Amino acid sequence: MTQDQEPVRQRLLGEATRLFAERGFEGTSVQGIVSAAGVTKGAMYHYFDSKDDLLREIYGRVLRMQMERLTHFAESSGPVAERLHTAAADVVATTVENLDDSKIFFRSMHLLAPDIRKVVRAERRRYHERFRDLVIEGQQEGTFRKDVPADIVVDFFFGSVHHLGTWYSPEGPLSGSELGAHFADLLLTSLRPEPTPPFTK
Repeated sequence: MTQDQEPVRQRLLGEATRLFAERGFEGTSVQGIVSAAGVTKGAMYHYFDSKDDLLREIYGRVLRMQMERLTHFAESSGPVAERLHTAAADVVATTVENLDDSKIFFRSMHLLAPDIRKVVRAERRRYHERFRDLVIEGQQEGTFRKDVPADIVVDFFFGSVHHLGTWYSPEGPLSGSELGAHFADLLLTSLRPEPTPPFTK
């Protein structure tokens, strides 16, 4: 992509993000997006097949960035507990840094066309599976407890991450990095080989 083309694509994404946040996905028209971006519909369709494709890319660019960072952390040297802690803290921090994008996507994902929704879910699943591989690695070497399946660990952790948009505020007492450290600490504590006995009445 040439330099003179990139600003058009970025303007479209920027205005789509703003309008989806203000009016909702259903309340935003293609005409509204192209008018706000100062381009024609033809220009938009040069970059994106549909409004659904725009929504997918808003989240997709965040997910690709997070996948690249996770791969770097996972493949680096060092103890698996350290690598998992770094990855867990990072996904929280980068989600907070891109909170509007994530919030818009999770609020509107059910409105996507089935074929696009399927693709996005597959992309997100690949990220979760790479994260899960770190948990499995630690379980196999005895660093992490083995009595809880790695899939459940990952689902529990990301259930919290995906809901950040419903309660986190940048004006609150914790930065994204500080919040990420707390999330990562909780995750690693829950994976200790000798957990606290379960609560019983």
